[in-house]
Amino acid sequence: MTSPKSLCILRLSAIGDVTHVLPVIHTLQQQAPDCRITWIIGKLEHKLVKGLPGVRFIVFDKSKGLAAYRQLRHDLDGERFDVLLHMQVALRANLATTLIRAEVKVGYDRARARDLHGLFIDRRIEAVSGQHVLDCLHSFLGPIGLPAAVDQPVWNLSVNESDWAFADEHVDSTRQTLCISPVSSHQRRNWASDRYAAIADHAIGQHDMQLILSGGPSVLEREIGDQIIRAMHHSDSPRLLDLIGKDTLKQSAALFGRVDLLMAPDTGPMHLANAMGTDVLGLHAASNPRRSGTYRALHWSADRYDEAARKFKGKPADDLAWGTKLEYDQVMDLITVQEVRDILDRWVSNTSGKTKI
Repeated sequence: MTSPKSLCILRLSAIGDVTHVLPVIHTLQQQAPDCRITWIIGKLEHKLVKGLPGVRFIVFDKSKGLAAYRQLRHDLDGERFDVLLHMQVALRANLATTLIRAEVKVGYDRARARDLHGLFIDRRIEAVSGQHVLDCLHSFLGPIGLPAAVDQPVWNLSVNESDWAFADEHVDSTRQTLCISPVSSHQRRNWASDRYAAIADHAIGQHDMQLILSGGPSVLEREIGDQIIRAMHHSDSPRLLDLIGKDTLKQSAALFGRVDLLMAPDTGPMHLANAMGTDVLGLHAASNPRRSGTYRALHWSADRYDEAARKFKGKPADDLAWGTKLEYDQVMDLITVQEVRDILDRWVSNTSGKTKI
């Protein structure tokens, strides 16, 4: 088909997946510069990407139940698009598509579709095994005649001057900074607090790094942050900074753009730091880093997914269905402090002497 003049993206959540949509938008703007782009997005996720140039946002607040659908109908006001990219596999997203009028509706291939997804689309992306989520989302452009693959993803996340000022106020530009974002909403993806504390102590004591704890305002994040601090030998160090619950999503993005390394389990901050061009020391045992790990510099991650597959499923990871989650009790204990310490040492050695941006 010819390049669309109007296109709607339906991707409501979550933070990590929303960052994966950004390269799709960049390609659209490069390949179809006259296309009007509308993105239907969740309320929290909108706080991260609002201000993105050339994109009109419609916020879908799922907490409002049926009222969210009435608001969506009102916001669309009978508008018709050339293309809908239906990127969300969930029943509520399927229902939302009934309110979106489009000549072409592109969705997932049969292997990755569920919740009757196929009834709400008329074209499918190519069925490709072993894809990273970012590559999967970018392949939505293939059925409309645009490049389905991306060689050098561009994120272009919009961060304003006040957000950068927040980051610059807190990040020590005279030394390397390790930021730990310790909490995933999937609790079995979380590493033990005393192990985070051991790495924090190693970063401060061995490498003279600044150590920042980052996270949202939830009770769980505050509790885990406090546990880490209590377990640290360097808890009174001036190089330790606790920012849990003290920043906005945009400020977090700026912060991750200023620190040198982020350490996190498979969660949104990992992908946000990746989008900001920062190295990530990812912690993977419950999920496959080749599918949902950081897109850049994956070699800095601790990967015990195959070991977890053999322990909990009795077979190697390559024999599991792509995307299988191994969220079992103690699965993250397969990642040892020594392993992560060694990765941090290698990262410091590799980046020693490099100038901070």
